[in-house]
Amino acid sequence: MKNIQKIILLLLFTCLVSPISIAQKLIYPEDEWETIQPNEIDLDTDKIQHLFDLSFVDPATQGVTLIKDGYLVGERYADNYDEKSYGTSWSMAKSFYAALIGISIDLGEIDSLDDRVSKYLSYYNDERKNITIRQILNMTSGLEFPENEHESMFFRYDQAKYAREIGLEKQPEQVFEYNNVNSMIIGEILKSVTGKNADILLEERIFDKIGIEEYTLWRDEAGNAMTYCCIDMSPRDYSRFGLLFSRGGKWNNEQVISNDFVNETFTSYWDETPGWWTNEKRGYSLHWWISKNDDEGTIFNASGKFGQYIFVDYQNDIIFTRITKYHPMPGSIQNWGFLKYIDVDNVDLWITILRGLHGIGLIDLTSDITTPNTFEDGESKEFYENYGAIMDAIADLSNE
Repeated sequence: MKNIQKIILLLLFTCLVSPISIAQKLIYPEDEWETIQPNEIDLDTDKIQHLFDLSFVDPATQGVTLIKDGYLVGERYADNYDEKSYGTSWSMAKSFYAALIGISIDLGEIDSLDDRVSKYLSYYNDERKNITIRQILNMTSGLEFPENEHESMFFRYDQAKYAREIGLEKQPEQVFEYNNVNSMIIGEILKSVTGKNADILLEERIFDKIGIEEYTLWRDEAGNAMTYCCIDMSPRDYSRFGLLFSRGGKWNNEQVISNDFVNETFTSYWDETPGWWTNEKRGYSLHWWISKNDDEGTIFNASGKFGQYIFVDYQNDIIFTRITKYHPMPGSIQNWGFLKYIDVDNVDLWITILRGLHGIGLIDLTSDITTPNTFEDGESKEFYENYGAIMDAIADLSNE
């Protein structure tokens, strides 16, 4: 009799619990993404079409990928590109490497975001001694800030050495300044507390956890991980990183990054940033941007030069990734060849020189140098002009 009662209770429990468990089950991609039709998850096909059409008004767009609830809902690619074609991240990489700081805090290697950088980098025990890790990640460090935002570091042989030598210009916390040296210092901090280069940590602590297997992580000629830029991979794999943050740092049953760190990342720290190419109000927090934050929705994003984006609608578990046309080359370590002897701080002039030499046949940008390189066909214009409409279109996906 007791056994029969147990069986009845077990059946009742199963009937009551199973539907809830199924409803709450979160989908994660394995080797491939599981696809689904938009109407199966209450998405409007016309709204998706509108978002994709807006993105492809810009001929620089290489590909877009839309993820909802862990499913691949749709994607589109320019001619001669497909779902396996690499894009390059440019500054989207900042968000990837910043996540490693959160993991180091989780592991006890770093005590707090509010620790002074000088606790981990002895050479910061000078005028920079009061700068905190949080201020580095929020771009409020007060480090010297030239007009080129230290993009010229990209052309240096030893970029870590370059970053170490950048001094204090103003007191920390006074102003938001998008400074690439802040992001390069992340790699220095991580190496100090782990003894490993940041790109190795990225492989071990994030990529291996979330199934990213095909990629290029760039280093400078001195062997330093370029933690302010330069990860090559497909839009589908960029979307895996977006999904990790959309899921509060969890992947399947493993908490890869603490939920606290993700929540802090997705809390606006700096409400208004310079309107370089858009009049849309954009915020910033821990190396992520907040590009929409109103009654219609909130959109966070990793962002890269020339129009690389991983947009995350955290509340609705939507990831929309867009990359521009890219022509990858073999290798993962920069090599400037004879161009290393040209000392130019003006980044636009550098690009003009490179393209000019390529145009007259003195160098081949696809073989004579080794570096991430976006050609003119990958430079956005219309995407920036339509930026506000694209943000609205992402938010509108979840509005009835």
